[in-house]
Order: sequence, then C-alpha cells, then structure tokens
Amino acid sequence: MTSNGVHFSPVKIGVIGLGRFGRLHALTVAGLAEAELVAIVARRPESLDALAAELPGVAGWTNLDRAVAEAQAEAWIVACTTASHVAVTKRLLEAGKIVLLEKPISDSLAEARSLAPLVRSDSSNLMLGHIVLFNSEFQQLREEVEQRGSISYIDCVRHRPASIVEKFPGENPLHAAMVHDLYATQVLVGRAEPSRFSAQYHRTARGDIDLALAQLQWPHGPVASFAASYLTPSGMAPRGFDRMEVFGDGWAARISPNPRPIEVWDAQAVWPLPLEIRTAASGPTGMMAEELRCFCRVVRGLQPVPVGATYADAIQVQTWMEKLAACAVAAR
Repeated sequence: MTSNGVHFSPVKIGVIGLGRFGRLHALTVAGLAEAELVAIVARRPESLDALAAELPGVAGWTNLDRAVAEAQAEAWIVACTTASHVAVTKRLLEAGKIVLLEKPISDSLAEARSLAPLVRSDSSNLMLGHIVLFNSEFQQLREEVEQRGSISYIDCVRHRPASIVEKFPGENPLHAAMVHDLYATQVLVGRAEPSRFSAQYHRTARGDIDLALAQLQWPHGPVASFAASYLTPSGMAPRGFDRMEVFGDGWAARISPNPRPIEVWDAQAVWPLPLEIRTAASGPTGMMAEELRCFCRVVRGLQPVPVGATYADAIQVQTWMEKLAACAVAAR
C-alpha cells in the first residue's frame, strides 16, 4: 500500500474498547488501505455482537491476554475507559506491541508516569491519540503560524451541552474539553513551558463544575486564555462549538472546527457533521483517518511520532492540567 508515495504492507491493527470512539477507530481502520483490522476487544460479548454486521469476519475477544496471544496484530489502538488505560497499555508494551493510546493516559499524573520505563526515548512505540492535531483547519493554522512568526495571544473556546452535567456528574470540563486546546497550544508554541498558570471554576447551585477558565503565559512570549464549559442549550449544535483565535505581529487567524459548516433544516436545525470524522464504506476521511494513517507510518518507521502526540507531550500537558486544577481550587 502507499502512504505519501511510499509503499508498505498494511499494518495489522487491533482495537481495544468499543465505545463511541473505539467503534469509530475500528470502522476507520477497516477502511484504510494502509491498515488491516485483525482484532477487536471489548468487555462484553454484546459489544462485539453489535459491531459484527459492520465488520464481518473481524475476530473479537473479551479477554485481553488471549487477544494479544492469538491475534496477529502488530499494533493496537487503546480506546477503553481511562481507568484501564495504563494497565492495558503496559500489557501491550511489555508484549512488544506499538500502541496508539487515546488520551488522557490516566486520571493520575503519577500513574501516567509509571509507563516511562516501557516507552522508547523517541516515543516510537507509544503515540497518543489526538485527532485535533489532524483537523484540516488546525493543520492550516499551524502552517500560518510557522510562516508568519511569533505569537502574541491565543484564545481558545470549547463549549459543550449543559446536559453533560446531569449525564456525567463530576466530569470536569478542564480535563474533558479544555485538554484538546492545551494540546493544540502546546504544538503552536513548540512545546515551550509556561511560566505562569491561573485558573477559575464556575459551579452550579449543586456544586458541579460547568465552566473552567484558564490562562497561561510564557516568558517573553504569548499569553493564552482558555474557556471550556457545559453550558450550551439543547437548541445549539449537539456537541456545542469550538473556536481558536491566534494573534501575531500584524496578523490574526481564526478557526471554528466544530461544528463543520454544513447545516440542514427541517422542523429544526441540524448540524450533521460536528466532527471531521467520516467512516464511509467508500473510504474514511477526516481527522481520525489522517491520524491513523500517520500511526501506520509510525509503525513502519516512516516518520516520527508528531509533536503533540508523544508520551513526553502527554506528560507535559497533563502536568499543566494538574497545575491549572490546583490554581482553580485555590481561587475559590
């Protein structure tokens, strides 16, 4: 198969976890010329059965050890619950497999760091899943930043439905939503470490966090502000909306990657493409497809893990989140 003009045999890939994102990963891998989906792993047989019609002939397991031993997968995508990420990834790395791990590595920074002895110095055996880095608008923004020079200010907004507060009690928008913009900003500033951190929370009458605000500042460099919330009403797009603005010396840029521009109206407005992910039988397109094509090239040694997707990058951003969370608690 060909990727960027280079021929290589399809990468045999297994997917662990068949929730919303795991299902998308499996369907996307199945449609890529660069990959061959050879295994899916779930906790319950019902999850395997639910996907069988869409992935006929793909072997499934409910036991991870058996899957690793019996499947011929050379690389694995870990999309199970965050609480299981480290244990599952350790098992795979110890078996000599190459892993794409959906972020975050863990809810605990200390647990995330426990993977360090198993990760190669260039992170070539562990790539973090971060589809925003492969969004076409963000990739163009990154090119504009590289061409136009220094950044003065970055402003990131990521709002999600207010219903999340009820459906997922205790979920913090700093960890679940703002993290995407922290990764994107990390890439734009070239992994530079901020010198100042500040953050604030807004809470509902019941005490749940429905808004997180944060600010980062780099020495002799840009200032960045972030807002992530569970505040959008039911009449808005089903996944809220995202916006990123970047200001430099004599220039500015804005991207609005969610929802995608297409809108449909009948009895009410519909935003049919909230994320740039399509798993059509004619061939997957969008940011997940590009992420997985990149992962295949990483597995074949054709390119390094990109900035923003290495293990060290994930630890840096998780450290930022821990500092911001501490600031927000202290500001109460």
